[in-house]
Amino acid sequence: MLGHLARRLGRMQQISNGLKLFSEEPHRHLQTSLETIRPLSMVSLWPFSSQPRDFSQPNSSWSPEMHKAYDHYNALCDTDTENGEEKRGPWRKLPSYNRSIKYATGGIHLSKLIQAKARLFTRNVKEQGATFEYMVFVNKEEKRCVCVFQAGHLLEGAPGHVHGGAIATMIDTVTGTLAGFLSGPVMTANLNIDYRSPMPLGSVVLIHSALDRIERRKTYITCKVTSTDESKLYTEATAAGLQPN
Repeated sequence: MLGHLARRLGRMQQISNGLKLFSEEPHRHLQTSLETIRPLSMVSLWPFSSQPRDFSQPNSSWSPEMHKAYDHYNALCDTDTENGEEKRGPWRKLPSYNRSIKYATGGIHLSKLIQAKARLFTRNVKEQGATFEYMVFVNKEEKRCVCVFQAGHLLEGAPGHVHGGAIATMIDTVTGTLAGFLSGPVMTANLNIDYRSPMPLGSVVLIHSALDRIERRKTYITCKVTSTDESKLYTEATAAGLQPN
C-alpha cells in the first residue's frame, strides 16, 4: 500500500514539474524575442544591400606585382589638402560588378529585383585568380585609362601563354569602358588587334587606352598592352564604340 502511494505521489510531482515547465516556456520565448527586437531606426526599410561586391578589390590571388601596380595607381586617386580645401587627384578607380545592369542608374537595386542567371563574361568565375583579375583607373581630364590585368590559369592558349581571345576580351572591355565613360553607353562596332609578343600565363600587364576622336555616334579609342614597367609591348589595338539609337 505504501509503495503504491509513493508511486502515485511521484507521478503527481512529475506532472506538476511538467506544468511548471510548460507555463515558463512561452515566457522564455517571449523574453528572447523581445531581446532580439531592434529599434526602428536600426532597421533598414530596403531589404537588400546597397553595396554590391566590387570585384576589382585586392584579394589573396593577386601577385606582389599586381599589388604594387594597384597601389601605384590607387595613390593617384587620393585627395590632397591645398589652402584648407580638399583637392581630388586626376585619377579615379572604377568599380567592377558581375552584372551589366548594375552600371545603369539605379541598376544596383534593379539587379536585386530582376533576378537572372546572366553574369558579366569577365566576372563569371567564383574562383579568385582563375581567369580575369583586373581593375580600371580612368583620368577624365586626359581622356585615358589604365587597366592592371593579371591572367589566370584558365586563360591558357598556347602552352604557358595567355589565349589571344582572352587578351581580345580584355582590350574590348577596357576600350569599351573608356568610351562609355566619356560618351555614355556604347557597343563595340569595330576592334582591330595586332599581337606583337606572346603573353606569359599569370603575368601582370597594363592595358593603356586613350581617346582618339569622337565622330557623331562613334567614339574611337587607341590601346596598347605592355608589361608593368612598359618595356615590353604585347599588343596594339584600335576600337570604335557606337552609341545605340
